[in-house]
Amino acid sequence: MWVCGALCWARTPAQPRRRLFPALRRRRPAAAAFSASAEPSRVRALVYGHHGDPAKVVELKNLELAAVGGSDVHVKMLAAPVNPSDINMIQGNYGLLPKLPAVGGNEGVGQVVAVGSSVTRVKPGDWVIPANAGLGTWRTEAVFSEEALISVPSDIPLQSAATLGVNPCTAYRMLMDFEQLRPGDSVIQNASNSGVGQAVIQIAAALGLRTINVVRDRPDIQKLTDRLKNLGAHHVVTEEELRKHEMKNFFKDVPQPQLALNCVGGKSSTELLRHLAPGGTMVTYGGMAKQPVIASVSLLIFKDLKLRGFWLSQWKKDHSPDQFKELILTLCDLIHRGQLTAPACSEVPLQDYQRALEASMQPFVSSKQILTM
Repeated sequence: MWVCGALCWARTPAQPRRRLFPALRRRRPAAAAFSASAEPSRVRALVYGHHGDPAKVVELKNLELAAVGGSDVHVKMLAAPVNPSDINMIQGNYGLLPKLPAVGGNEGVGQVVAVGSSVTRVKPGDWVIPANAGLGTWRTEAVFSEEALISVPSDIPLQSAATLGVNPCTAYRMLMDFEQLRPGDSVIQNASNSGVGQAVIQIAAALGLRTINVVRDRPDIQKLTDRLKNLGAHHVVTEEELRKHEMKNFFKDVPQPQLALNCVGGKSSTELLRHLAPGGTMVTYGGMAKQPVIASVSLLIFKDLKLRGFWLSQWKKDHSPDQFKELILTLCDLIHRGQLTAPACSEVPLQDYQRALEASMQPFVSSKQILTM
């Protein structure tokens, strides 16, 4: 869903997926038809009118709430994270850019307040998350089309629901779609303390996979190591340790990974490639170092390594809305089982958004900023 120039709300269809775990199937009562008050109300939203430094271009503004039409859903937002993709979108260097002015935020969870007469999939009281990027979740409430939303169980933790639609989905699909991994196989990843990295650790553990997790060295490295191991990480190494000759001995006891997940680029991605098993795949889904992926010719020829990319928005375009809904239910199943938790989060009130934006752009921050409404 995109924000048009006058900050009115266009309709965007939902999106897709395929599954490993059986998703929970819940009976949902038929949606009730509610009509919204004819009185216009005002909402607070974080809006940017041009691209640039988020701390400078994002402003807290009052917007009019649109009337609820037949296929519309009035949603009160509960919580919405600040993700790297949100920052990139505001800066103007992301693969999907809404028309300006736009409301920030691609992810979050809200509660249905009222629905139009033709709405059938959600009812007042339900929790919903965006079906696509560009919805504009950094606001207190909004009127969205039914197709732009996916319902989620309201008995999962709020932070899990708010961070469900991007990072865990990316982690799950990368683990499932590129190599036929079996219990006991290894996966290596960098940026392991990121939102995706933490989800990879937990989902891989649920699948019986071993993870080799690469992080940047820092003063509190032991604290970070302990936290990642508590999530299910088998091994945590620093970028510097990964480059040492001793890593050859490490892989005498640990199976060489068939899959590498790269969110950094530059030297870090080159090291991941160096440790991949013959015929393995490195999937790039981010570029935190803002440096290209450099692959050794000898590795490509003599080890037949494969380089792939992943972007959740493209995956959604290539799959049906029902497949994405199934993916969400699979992840909710893991949450209910206690096998998937939200990343470490810091909740920040919407009016303190400057603090959240600045914190999200600092190095070595392992806590995701969550705007609460």
